[in-house]
Amino acid sequence: MKNSSITKKIIVDTATHKGIDVVLLKFPFDNELANIARQLPDAKWSNSNRAWVTPYSVKTLHQLKNLFEPVCEIDASLLKQKVRAYISNPKNNVLDAEMLDKIEKYKQWLQSKRYSQSTIGTYTEALKVFLKFFNDKNIAEISNDDIIKFNNEYILKNKLSSSFQNQIVNAIKLFFRTVENKTITIESIHRPKPEHPLPNVLSKEEIKKILQAHTNIKHKTMLSLIYACGLRRSELLNLRAEHIDSNRGLVIIKKAKGKKDRIAPISDKIISMLREYYKAYKPSYWLFEGQNKGEQYTAESLQSVLKQALTKTKITKPVTLHWLRHSYATHLLESGTDLRYIQELLGHKSSRTTEIYTHVSKKSIQKIKSPFDDL
Repeated sequence: MKNSSITKKIIVDTATHKGIDVVLLKFPFDNELANIARQLPDAKWSNSNRAWVTPYSVKTLHQLKNLFEPVCEIDASLLKQKVRAYISNPKNNVLDAEMLDKIEKYKQWLQSKRYSQSTIGTYTEALKVFLKFFNDKNIAEISNDDIIKFNNEYILKNKLSSSFQNQIVNAIKLFFRTVENKTITIESIHRPKPEHPLPNVLSKEEIKKILQAHTNIKHKTMLSLIYACGLRRSELLNLRAEHIDSNRGLVIIKKAKGKKDRIAPISDKIISMLREYYKAYKPSYWLFEGQNKGEQYTAESLQSVLKQALTKTKITKPVTLHWLRHSYATHLLESGTDLRYIQELLGHKSSRTTEIYTHVSKKSIQKIKSPFDDL
């Protein structure tokens, strides 16, 4: 600022506005500063941000500095913090050509082994994060000590989940075994101690409120089908009309987790709902399609449907779509369904996975009498 007697001040920050990275200019109402802001490319006032916004670019930042510096103080501390955080995050480092080539070979190997697209995406992204952390080191020089360092200085420091740490371990294990010919001791890779969280379960009353919240038959049917058949989100989105066997009262779930097919019983009540939905929307390929014919309904839109239902019912719990599946299994157990059948219905490979629902079922727990009552 050239004139020290000037007390005007603007705060410069960054944000995402309507899906676009923007620079935010915050200052008390001032005609002079507002007129200067209008000179920036595509600048406009944003009511939601209570600030002037302009598309983010290095050129814009230089222009902003040249325009405002002569007339006011520029506080860019928030902007600098975000830039420093971006630079220090290994996710944002640039991999060299050799690393990119090896990641591509790794991806091709996963594809040749017919790993699912979801697993391929998860493993390659996890591997990229790991390799970016050691961007200044030759891959052949990476050792088990480096993996411990990564766990401590990236995963633990950023409070990332043990499941993410396990994904990194799985990705590294396969990468060094297949692409790098086992140049580190794979068996010595540190895995986190397994967590054993209880599944989140809603009461039948809460489930009923959620499923009745929507008047839109499509939204109501999607949520109802997840709970009624214990489906995963992807399983619902991958359904097609021919997967509903109304004569036998079954839904056929194709290539679910682990590429396994399975069947689940479907009630007459759900079949009637599906028929009403089908007449109204007439899907052409997927059972539940987006706005365009033949376009698969997105996971984000489905999550939004649940969020809207929660808002309408005023349920403040952090409910996810998977809670409906957990609730289905728990309610089956409480109604007397054998655990082995529940395992088959959910598509669990191991009965130990299904047994976790015995820890949240109220059927037996509520019958236990506390010794406190005998005092």
